Amino acid sequence: MSRPPAAAGSGARRTRCPRCGFPVLRQLVGRRAALDVTADAAELSAEAAEALHHPNRLHWCLRATRDGPEMRWADCRRRPETCPHPHVIDHECTGPPASPQRARTPPVPDGQLTL
Repeated sequence: MSRPPAAAGSGARRTRCPRCGFPVLRQLVGRRAALDVTADAAELSAEAAEALHHPNRLHWCLRATRDGPEMRWADCRRRPETCPHPHVIDHECTGPPASPQRARTPPVPDGQLTL
């Protein structure tokens, strides 16, 4: 059985975090129930990424493809010293918190319906 062709632009995009400006990689990882992943662009060894890993911060195997870098689930967690690929870790933003949305006042007095 052959693997389905990858969709155009399915690899990781290099961009900057809108809050802190740190260089990151963005990608939908997975084929069915994909995760929208934002990871630090700094490449780490599998062992270093495993050391930074915790339940709310995953690490990803970064594979070089003909279309550019692609993040994949890090299946090498049992033996990270044998993985030849660089790894990246989820981005933890250190920028200022997003500004709260200002409450909009309705254009009519309380109790009056708008059409």
